[in-house]
Amino acid sequence: MSHASKKRHKGAGHDEEHGNSERWLLTYADMITLLMVLFIVLFAISAVDQKKFAALKNGIAAGFGAQTVFDGGTGALRDDGQENSAFTINPDVPSAPRDPAQQQAIHEAISAADRAKVEAQLKAAQREVSEFKKVQKQIEQSLANAKVNAAVQFRIDERGLVVTIVTNSVVFAGDRAELLPAGQRIVAAIGGPLRRLSNRIEVDGHTNQLPVPTRRYPSAWELSTARACTVVRYLVGSSGLAASRLTAAGFAGERPLYRPSDPRAPVLNRRVEIVVASALTAAERALLPTAAGG
Repeated sequence: MSHASKKRHKGAGHDEEHGNSERWLLTYADMITLLMVLFIVLFAISAVDQKKFAALKNGIAAGFGAQTVFDGGTGALRDDGQENSAFTINPDVPSAPRDPAQQQAIHEAISAADRAKVEAQLKAAQREVSEFKKVQKQIEQSLANAKVNAAVQFRIDERGLVVTIVTNSVVFAGDRAELLPAGQRIVAAIGGPLRRLSNRIEVDGHTNQLPVPTRRYPSAWELSTARACTVVRYLVGSSGLAASRLTAAGFAGERPLYRPSDPRAPVLNRRVEIVVASALTAAERALLPTAAGG
């Protein structure tokens, strides 16, 4: 090989080494770019703006072709001391299609599924309301037979069927928790139909909001609770309801049906409520007032 050829070969080797020595710049530039993107995302998550948050989530989902799930918190640790994951990808959710028509189809399918779920919950609530109406008719008939139905009202709320006994002087004497004879007949008439049910029964005592001090009890809390306990004992003793199905609670005047300014408040807020508890799920119970037309 000639001297010139050796020189050219040597020069080519030098150029190749020079080119290889600068390739690290490409890797370095990529790393800096990724770090910049990471810090931008972390900054965006640190101060959450709902609109920007949604835009960021949708942008990342479109870019990576996956449904993203953000579970952000106020710091690095949750309240239970575990790590707080700011961003995860749910492996159970299929990749989000980039075709708008496919996306629309998925949204419509999800909406249809949600509607079907709510409709099923509403039907369950309607069936429960139908059963409660039957129980109400049975109680009304029992009260009519005892000729004491004037002091009892009915409604259906998210708890279930609520049988309200207005605790006027016929049911309880003032500042007393002992059932009067008429009150005993009312509770016994209600207890008969309840004995045939399997639902839990909650008895709640309420006083009105008049500033009348109690003499035999430290406060209205004890008086309302004592009246609820009296009704529970009488349901067990006179109607044979299982004690394990019953609970008693007192709320004083903290849960009025009517505002103090309402002329009905002094009489109708002073009450005992016998609640036939619904056995539905929480979501289904929430629909009970709607199903009942309330």
